[in-house]
Amino acid sequence: MKREPMVFFVAGMVFGCVLGYMLANLGSGDAPRPVSAATPAGGRRGGTGSGAAALSEDGHTHTAAPLDPNEVKALESLAARDKSNAQVRIELATLLMEHERYEDAARWWREVLALRPGEPDVLVDLGACLVNTGKADEGLAQFEAALKKDPNHKKALFNKGVALMESGKPREAVAVWEDLLKRFPNDPQLAGLRNQIEQVRAQSKAS
Repeated sequence: MKREPMVFFVAGMVFGCVLGYMLANLGSGDAPRPVSAATPAGGRRGGTGSGAAALSEDGHTHTAAPLDPNEVKALESLAARDKSNAQVRIELATLLMEHERYEDAARWWREVLALRPGEPDVLVDLGACLVNTGKADEGLAQFEAALKKDPNHKKALFNKGVALMESGKPREAVAVWEDLLKRFPNDPQLAGLRNQIEQVRAQSKAS
């Protein structure tokens, strides 16, 4: 399964900030959100259902197209005809996830896992969907499962911290993120994470 570099989905309520999503690193100062590991083989589709703006890796803002229901129906039809086709399910789950249809996407990620059990990237994608639907504990379990397969899975580690934050465990989240920074000290996609850690600490002291 072909994957592209880190894709940051900005959604949910961590730090009380609702933003849509972005393709970028953490250097912008926005609050951490669940990270998806998946993009279709042909490149990234983007957007929320209303045609949201996305910040791509070239630093420019692009307006994403709204979700095409005909595309969803076509992929669902292909999936129904071929029960063993994992790639079609990946395309469909990714498309729905990028348009913030997280519950629908989670169902398809589960179908991918049935065909490819234990694949870390898919576990991360499913976990990100679960966190974005308010099921942080279930999402955390998926990230833990991914880390059992790959202890250095960057997106699983980042998302574990997000899930812990959503579960009201900021100290545990900070510990996970500090471990992540130790493992990937020069990763530009984590450039803003240290600032986020300090913000969490400051908020914890103030509360």
